Amino acid sequence: MSNQIAVLAGDGIGPEVTAEAVKVLGAAKHGLEFKEALVGGAAYDATGMPLPNETLELCRQSSAVLLGAVGGPKWDQLPPADRPEIGALLKLRGELHLFANVRPAKVFRSLLSASPLKNTGGTIDLVVVRELTGGIYFGQPRERRDGGNLAVDTCTYTREEVRRIAKVAFQIARQRKRHIVSVDKQNVLETSRLWREVVDELAHDNQDVSVSHMLVDNCAMQLIRDPLQFDVILTENMFGDILSDEASMLTGSLGLLPSASISELKDGKVFGLYEPVHGSAPDIAGQGRANPIAAILSGAMLLKYSLGDDEGAAKIEAAVEKTLDDGLRTADIFVAGTKLVSTSEMGSAIVANL
Repeated sequence: MSNQIAVLAGDGIGPEVTAEAVKVLGAAKHGLEFKEALVGGAAYDATGMPLPNETLELCRQSSAVLLGAVGGPKWDQLPPADRPEIGALLKLRGELHLFANVRPAKVFRSLLSASPLKNTGGTIDLVVVRELTGGIYFGQPRERRDGGNLAVDTCTYTREEVRRIAKVAFQIARQRKRHIVSVDKQNVLETSRLWREVVDELAHDNQDVSVSHMLVDNCAMQLIRDPLQFDVILTENMFGDILSDEASMLTGSLGLLPSASISELKDGKVFGLYEPVHGSAPDIAGQGRANPIAAILSGAMLLKYSLGDDEGAAKIEAAVEKTLDDGLRTADIFVAGTKLVSTSEMGSAIVANL
C-alpha cells in the first residue's frame, strides 16, 4: 500500500495529461505501483455511476490519488448527483476527508512574458491554503423561502475546522519562507472573527512562523499590486476559491498549475488527491495539444506530501523548468521562437531532463 497510487484519468484531456504524469513519476521514483480506475463521465458511461464503489475503495487502499479531469458538456444534462463534478469530485473530497486545498502559483522565469508581471521583472512563488469542506458552500440551512423570493445560504465554521486547516498552513510554511498571511473579513463576519482568534492562538504556539492578517478585499488588491509579498495565504472556503483563481492568472497559463486536496499531515506525510487546476477541455481531447505540466507538477506534489520525497519532487520541478528554459512549448504557451511539441513529447522531454 505504501507505494500504491490510484490513477483516475477521467474525461477529456485527463487521460492524456495523466499518462505523462505517470511517466514522469515512474522515472523520478522507482517502486511506485499505479492502479487505474474509472471516474467522472467515463465512469458514468460505463457503470451508470460517476464514482463507482470499486474506484472509491481503490482510493482508500492507496497512498495517494492522481486525478486527471472530470466532466464536460456531454454530461451537463444529467441530474446534479450524477454529474461528474458533483457525483465524483465533490464526493471524493467528502468520502476521503480532504479538507485542505493547496494551490501553488509560480511563474517560471522563461514564461514571464506570458504573465501580467512581465513588466515588473519579478516572479511569484506562493501557495494558497484553502479550507475545502466548510463555510458558506456547505452551511445549513440553504434554501429558498417566501415563494422563491428569498434565498438563504448559511456560513458556519467550528473552532476545530479552523484549527486543522491552520495547522496545515503552518506545516507548509515551515517548508517555505515561514510566513503566513491569514485572510478573513473579521470587520463584518462573525465566522471571520472566530477564524482570526483561532489563527492567533496557533501563532502564539508556533512562533517560528510569522503570521499577519489581511482583509479579503485588500488581499485581492494586493495580489495584483504586489504579489511578491506573499508566501502562504491561509483562508476559508469561498475566499480561497476566489483568491486561488486570481493568483493562478498571474502565472500566464492554467496548463501549468497543480493542486492538492489533502487530509491532516501525520509524520510529515498526508493522504491526498492531486490534480491539475485546468478542466477536461473536451474541445482539444485526443489531439496531443494539451499541456501536461500541471498534471506532472501535481505528481511532484504527491511525492512531496504523500510520500515524503522532497528530493524527488524538487527534481521534477527542476526538470520542468529546464524543459521550459530549453524552449519547448505546448500549444497553450507557444510563441514565436520556441519549439511546439505535443503532450507526449513534452512529457518525454521532462523525463529526459530528470
